Amino acid sequence: MQRSLTVKNLYDKKFKQFDFNGLYKEAMGTPESCGIWLVYGAEKNGKTWWSLKLADYLSGFTKVLYISAEEGTGKDFVAACRRAQLQPDNRQLFFEEYMPLDDLRIKIKSRKSAKVILMDNATVYNDELRAATFRQLRHEFPEKLFIILAHEEKKEPYTALGKLTKKYASIIMHVKGLTVNISGRCPGGIISIDANKAALYWGAEILNNN
Repeated sequence: MQRSLTVKNLYDKKFKQFDFNGLYKEAMGTPESCGIWLVYGAEKNGKTWWSLKLADYLSGFTKVLYISAEEGTGKDFVAACRRAQLQPDNRQLFFEEYMPLDDLRIKIKSRKSAKVILMDNATVYNDELRAATFRQLRHEFPEKLFIILAHEEKKEPYTALGKLTKKYASIIMHVKGLTVNISGRCPGGIISIDANKAALYWGAEILNNN
């Protein structure tokens, strides 16, 4: 039976955190390096671009596995990696195409496996990651950070998995017009994926609204 914690036990707990800096620290603080994060947004708004940049940034702290389950690793995905300016000498960032959840479990059980698993996206894993399975995955790998991408429908994450992820996520990243609105258990803020192109998008939208 699990032992109950006293207040002192709680205060004495140690947490592994990301030592972020710059814009990442302003928006996210120094979050725990485990748990659940969510990235969601409508098509063609920069969701994959941002997720690749985020994966690249996190790989400066630990090993990252990016599962391109929907798009695969074909020509368009390679072009997206180049657009995100991923460097060929990065030995901490790895890519896989879709793998069944059972295979993923086996892959990340190794002591030397990635600590961050970015799953692109919720639509592909919706049937495999039901509520009970999702909770089990979190408890089975308490030291891992799972970042799940989801499409957007009616301003909310699409599929049951996307909605479930939003409930559990400590950091929520909503991508629109090449900007990322960051919220959750963090300071919060907005980061531009590409400042010049984002300015073009938002400027055009303002003109249309006027």
